[in-house]
Amino acid sequence: MPLQNSWFNSKGYLQGIFWMLVVCFISNSNDILIKHVGSRLSGAEVAFFRFFFSTLVLLPFMAFQGKAAFVTRYPKAQCIRAVLLMLAVAPWCYGVAALPLTLATTLAFTTPFFVLPLAKIFLKEHVGWQRWGATLFGFLGILVALHPTGETFNPMALALVASTIMFATLDIINKKLLTEDETLLSMLFYSALGTAVLGFIPALLTWETPTLQELFFLFLLGGGGSLILFCLLKAYAATEVSALQPFKYFELILSGIFGLVIFHEFPTISTLLGAAIIIPATLYIAIYETQQQRKRAVREELELKKAA
Repeated sequence: MPLQNSWFNSKGYLQGIFWMLVVCFISNSNDILIKHVGSRLSGAEVAFFRFFFSTLVLLPFMAFQGKAAFVTRYPKAQCIRAVLLMLAVAPWCYGVAALPLTLATTLAFTTPFFVLPLAKIFLKEHVGWQRWGATLFGFLGILVALHPTGETFNPMALALVASTIMFATLDIINKKLLTEDETLLSMLFYSALGTAVLGFIPALLTWETPTLQELFFLFLLGGGGSLILFCLLKAYAATEVSALQPFKYFELILSGIFGLVIFHEFPTISTLLGAAIIIPATLYIAIYETQQQRKRAVREELELKKAA
């Protein structure tokens, strides 16, 4: 069967679910790798190697596309993305290495909460009371999950929160600097290359020579980071984004299983309660945004018909 006509390359609800579940598995596997190598190597060094190997993985694809693939029209935008990626991934590596997988996964879902105020400030977007309500409810979930007044509170959890804020900022910057004439492959390559360059000095300052096994795991981490986006795009190309939102929370189940089996971690009551608040809030925001996009598309279509 030709590749382009295979089940995996066809559009459909089941195909979308398949690719979203693959995203969850790879994302959770990456956190496991970070937690494993981060037990000895610093977060700065893990972040550097993650993007260094990601650059090496993407390089053959760039070479296959030819010289034109290496031309970028927006070097400043690429530099900004690289800085934000470094500021997001480095604290994430520190936090994942120090905290239970379930807590890290739960906090990873909170990016939409930070996107809202940033979009209001920098993009001047109109934000309805529904999104504000869901966001405030989500922030309550963050406080419950972190349980800052508890005896088991680990200040390293704040590194994960800082990382999530930076990822939200990156989302805003990507919207602000969105360009249709820049290929996805080029953006991935230069973001990885720029982040590796920026991360070299911090990695050098905290350097511990990786073992061959650690280098292998770091290589898998670098390849996995690029593979996540590929699978995510396959999922979104197969079916509607809103239809796939519930399945991304499968990663929380995986993190609970892997955390227990591999690292002997038991999710705390506060983490589970926080997740029970955060997941419905993020799901509501995703559904609400999809409905708003559909309404805008209908209005634009009507306006075009009137103009014609």
